[in-house]
Amino acid sequence: MDEASRDLIPAGTTFTADDVTWWAGKGERSLDQAIAEADVLVSAPHAGAAIPEELDRFLAPEFTRRLQYDYTDVSTSAVVRRWAEIDPRVVVVENPHPRMVRDPNRARPASLVDDLREAFDRVRTAGRGNRVDLGGVDAIRPVTFSFFPLIEPPTSDAALVDLAAAFEDVADRGLGVYERTRDELIERFVTRTMAGGGTFTTLSFHDTMNTTTRIDGAVDVPREPADRLPDVVALSNRGDANGDRRGDDAVTMDPARLRSLAAAHRMAFGVPDGAVQCNQPYLGSQEIIRAGARFAQLANDAAVHGATFDAVQAEFLREFLLGDANTAVLRAPGTGWVTPDAAHVDRIAHACRDAWDAYRAG
Repeated sequence: MDEASRDLIPAGTTFTADDVTWWAGKGERSLDQAIAEADVLVSAPHAGAAIPEELDRFLAPEFTRRLQYDYTDVSTSAVVRRWAEIDPRVVVVENPHPRMVRDPNRARPASLVDDLREAFDRVRTAGRGNRVDLGGVDAIRPVTFSFFPLIEPPTSDAALVDLAAAFEDVADRGLGVYERTRDELIERFVTRTMAGGGTFTTLSFHDTMNTTTRIDGAVDVPREPADRLPDVVALSNRGDANGDRRGDDAVTMDPARLRSLAAAHRMAFGVPDGAVQCNQPYLGSQEIIRAGARFAQLANDAAVHGATFDAVQAEFLREFLLGDANTAVLRAPGTGWVTPDAAHVDRIAHACRDAWDAYRAG
């Protein structure tokens, strides 16, 4: 296959809950056994990269494999799957669809057609390839975060309705499976934790690069300083730089526990304080907002049962997950992507495990 060609999921593919869930000893231990031993659910909402073949007809012709993969957090996939293999204290659920199908870390639109119409209108007003604010209508974006064309504008309202229907139909067979599985797993962990006491944390796992992409595929345009991640990871609970409550927004993880988790990551990864920060530059989005709201509903019962619930987002620096050699490849123009460095992935997965072990040890 030509490296510039897009990576596609065969038409008609329907995923199952088992397809999107990983745990230590899968095939030898049941999911029930995994949940009984684990206390962290790792969700990877943007880890999928392959595009459902049914949607290929809607995509801009210049949307290469490099741009396709850059518009995901695909580097998280190898890390969280390896982490699940080596750590019986975590269960992993991964979205098999890319965020272009619909972003599960955004609020689900009340009307996908209306949101898409508004998004296409804003892109049209800004001009093809120009910066555009899609705030509030970015569950499905017509352009990438580098503002390159992603979805070709529909030529009529009927074409817009057709596009929305195709995206919704396909989403239910992958993204929808992920969302339902994630939510069911959270409830199973809640039930288990309420029955026996202890802690449960849901961790939304992401990556972002500190450079954006040129049209020739080179990922080497520096982000504005305020948008740059620390050298390893930002851990977010919707609070301030100390994890404390920021204005009227409720935090999704207790501030002291977030600071303890950050300290554990610094120790496990062997990095200085500045390499792991809280809520810088991202506060955390829909997955932890949703889980945090659910846990707030449970607060009184949780206190009675000695149960503690937290939701936190980890936004890793993509360059860190890729490693130096793969990062260098992506700095140069091109149309293809890179193969994960297995040894590097293994080191990061072990450090993730060690960080959470240190956090539990407190």
